[in-house]
Amino acid sequence: MFSRYKKSDSGKAKPVLAAVPPAAAPKAAVAAAKPALAQRRPTVAAAPGPADKERKRKERLQEIKVELHKRLLDNLNLSALESAAEADLRAEITSIAGEALEEMAVVLNREERQHLNQELYDEVTGLGPLEPLLKDETVNDILVNGPHQIFVERDGKLMLSDITFKDERHLLRIIDKIVSAVGRRVDESNPYVDARLADGSRFNAMVPPVAVDGSLVSIRKFKKEKLAIDDLVRFGAFTEEMAVFLQAAVACRLNVIVSGGTGSGKTTTLNALSSFIDNAERILTIEDTAELQLQQTHVGRMESRPPNVEGRGAVTQRDCLRNALRMRPDRIIVGETRGEEVIDMLQAMNTGHDGSMTTIHANSARDAVSRLENMIAMAGIEMPLKAVRAQIASAVNLVVQASRLQDGSRRMVSITEITGMEGEVISMQEVFRFQRQGLGPDGKIIGRFTATGVRSHYSERFKQWGYDLPASLFEPVAAQ
Repeated sequence: MFSRYKKSDSGKAKPVLAAVPPAAAPKAAVAAAKPALAQRRPTVAAAPGPADKERKRKERLQEIKVELHKRLLDNLNLSALESAAEADLRAEITSIAGEALEEMAVVLNREERQHLNQELYDEVTGLGPLEPLLKDETVNDILVNGPHQIFVERDGKLMLSDITFKDERHLLRIIDKIVSAVGRRVDESNPYVDARLADGSRFNAMVPPVAVDGSLVSIRKFKKEKLAIDDLVRFGAFTEEMAVFLQAAVACRLNVIVSGGTGSGKTTTLNALSSFIDNAERILTIEDTAELQLQQTHVGRMESRPPNVEGRGAVTQRDCLRNALRMRPDRIIVGETRGEEVIDMLQAMNTGHDGSMTTIHANSARDAVSRLENMIAMAGIEMPLKAVRAQIASAVNLVVQASRLQDGSRRMVSITEITGMEGEVISMQEVFRFQRQGLGPDGKIIGRFTATGVRSHYSERFKQWGYDLPASLFEPVAAQ
């Protein structure tokens, strides 16, 4: 009996044959070799498919672009970029890139050259690979999970894009370009940052070591065209009957909270509701990132400010709100209430600033009220729960619940009135709701908007302001 071994590449002994009788060894070797040969025979290198060719082409273009970008930085007068005309800058980039390609002996077709020149222009003047996504009107959100994975949201649905960064350094350079433009910095000691792009889009980034698999970036794009109530009705966000009711509520200066989850359309709804405000009123808006697009004549806009590198100079929403109360506003609109500014917001609603509005993160009208209670508690105000609820009940009149449904559509799923207190509980009544009825074959939500049959608690107030809403407005829609 014996065994034969040979050294593998790793230096470890590797058995070739198990112990067999000497006479049987050659036959066993041939028998063992046959299946091995049979297995090896089909393993012919497959011809590269279209996907492999496309991937290699993209990698080659990416390498060329990186090299050309280095040469551009060496040859361009960066200090003159801001004042340079676009046509002149494009011509200069095309010229430098053409000379570099000749030196590198790289041949590209016309379409590849145009694409490359555009990418180089975006690298020099814009945000590199993100630039085409920012220009794409169909994209609402851009979500970057490391350099090689960029998701976009279209029509409420997330999808992976084919755009990538070369590597983490490339991504960090673009992040630094964004934050340095607004006087911020992001690094290991300060690994996260909020900023606003030049077009008004919201920007948030988190870098390693906090971001484990590469920098995380989210961009909520700023909508240049404001959606009016008619647009939202046409898109199926709510009905004309609900719009008539909301018009009366806003015009009669009810205090409104727009509630909903992330990306449910709270800001869009708030913008639309603000269109019902009289043009003669003085409105002050307070936001973390200025997104509201009010069309009235008399609008004062304020934006909070984070602390600087030394941890100083912060201006919170609460600071803005306190100052706003001294500026003789008719209405105050807070983009989003999320902290201790809730105290000042409720006091403003209770002290002559009727018709004020804000948004809040919550999944239902009842949850929105609970969130207000929790924010007051976290602000360190020691008040009995009954007193807190009484403050909320007298300050807030209407909760409009927005929701993004599973098919990506955004609907106003509930309009609820706060009618007062019953004992220690805030009493509420739902006036309109969205009833889900099922799922269509195309994955779309099937449902209908309907009144609940409850007449508005503020009907008399509406009449006094000249809005005599018909009783039929509050009648439930018959099931079909």
